Amino acid sequence: MASNDCGQQYPYAVYHSRPEVNVAIGYGDYGSDAEAQTKGLTFDNESIRRGFIRKVYMILLGQLVITFGAVAVFVYSEDAKNFAAQNLWLFWVAMGTMLLTMLSMICCERVRRETPTNFIFLGMFTVAESFLLGVAASRFAPKEVLMAIGITAAICLALTVFALQTKYDFTMMGGILIACLVALLFFGVLTIFMHGKIISLMYSTAGAVLFSIYLVYDTQLMMGGTHKYAISPEEYIFATLNLYLDVINIFLDILNILGITQD
Repeated sequence: MASNDCGQQYPYAVYHSRPEVNVAIGYGDYGSDAEAQTKGLTFDNESIRRGFIRKVYMILLGQLVITFGAVAVFVYSEDAKNFAAQNLWLFWVAMGTMLLTMLSMICCERVRRETPTNFIFLGMFTVAESFLLGVAASRFAPKEVLMAIGITAAICLALTVFALQTKYDFTMMGGILIACLVALLFFGVLTIFMHGKIISLMYSTAGAVLFSIYLVYDTQLMMGGTHKYAISPEEYIFATLNLYLDVINIFLDILNILGITQD
């Protein structure tokens, strides 16, 4: 719980979430599907690959503009903070909407692929997530939030360039990363019962490192090329969702680290 200047209590959303479903999401051994190659749907077709990447990053840019715009509103507007504190039902509606839309996009191929359904669900997810992130960021000072945004932007840019240039193939690390994510979730449950700056700092640092690796992993899955595994060019919504959650989780962890060290 966090409290605003009026002394009212409202929950905040600091959590780690990722759609980790590799079955029927378009992952596969790159170039192994002869039928897809015949149809020109694999990343061997450079125009398809470039169009897919361009579409993913354009959608991601729109999501981040909406999200960090909402963060700015909650951080700099006392009216927005008070409104959220006085209307707790909005938090739970946003949480339910976020979970429902995310799970729908993960589990239902038609939801992910059919237009405009996929954009409607992604838009609803983004708005709900933006509200939750704004509530979470409102606990911190504006200076800390700005620093976290700058650090997150620098990390994401550097890791994206690294993912494009490195000869190491991170697409084969899916199983290891899922195991690390499960361990992180159990660590998060432990922090609920074991309070303290040290354990919170360890948890946030581990989360920032893990999701930084996930960002490289998801970027290489999207790029295709010489990597062993690639995501289908039809799964641009799923690719965007992965990258968006990587960025948001890195931001939350960096923000929490700054909040702990600034106290």
